[in-house]
Amino acid sequence: MSIAELFKQYLEHLFSGKRSEARELVLAAQDRGMPASQLLRCIIWPAMDQVEKLYRNHQINRIMEHMATRINRMIADILHNLLARKPKSGKRMVVACGEGEMEELGAQITADLFEATGWSVWFIGSGVPNDEMIQFLGKLRPEILCLYGAQPSSVPQIRCLIEQIHEMGHFQDMQVLVSGGVFARAQGLCEEIKADLFASDVTEALKVVEEHPVRVPQPDMPQPGRRRKSKALRPLRKDSPTRTRTSAVQ
Repeated sequence: MSIAELFKQYLEHLFSGKRSEARELVLAAQDRGMPASQLLRCIIWPAMDQVEKLYRNHQINRIMEHMATRINRMIADILHNLLARKPKSGKRMVVACGEGEMEELGAQITADLFEATGWSVWFIGSGVPNDEMIQFLGKLRPEILCLYGAQPSSVPQIRCLIEQIHEMGHFQDMQVLVSGGVFARAQGLCEEIKADLFASDVTEALKVVEEHPVRVPQPDMPQPGRRRKSKALRPLRKDSPTRTRTSAVQ
């Protein structure tokens, strides 16, 4: 069975609330040789994105969103125990997330997959005040702080946190990675708040962190490839009125 066929069947079980059928489908694929990490990246994560998209567009109601998210979470927990794990690399990561079950699920999968590749991961969830976060980071000194699934209302707090991190001078080697939530919807926001790295999903996060293991502090001149790229603007015609670019956080 192809990934596309497996994903289609999984979504059918997910939106029908068929817990046992969804679980057996995924475990059967794992028994046939599909690694748990691939199932998390190619089935559970895209299903999470699909649920979030449909709910935001009012195509499914809250009951269906809750039901699908809980099934996804249950299977993610099962796959966590089936992950093949590399030896510890000595690298440390702290993962925090926005409020909400889908945000927590995305952050959990991110933490699980980085842990499987050898990272030591501290998953602290949502709602942590900046002063407590700074204190915790100061004691742990991680290489990466991952902020996943932020809501628009939390952007000022995140901006303030990153400013404090850069100003204090105690975290010269730590990179701030933002992913999901408002960062995936508001183009250029990661540059605006001066995050070091951006990833649209967990697969990209694993790749980006591997490709950029060392922080290069350039707050005013983003290094190509390290942050989300903005689309190039087409030149205005001479007879066209001047337009002002605006961005909206949704």
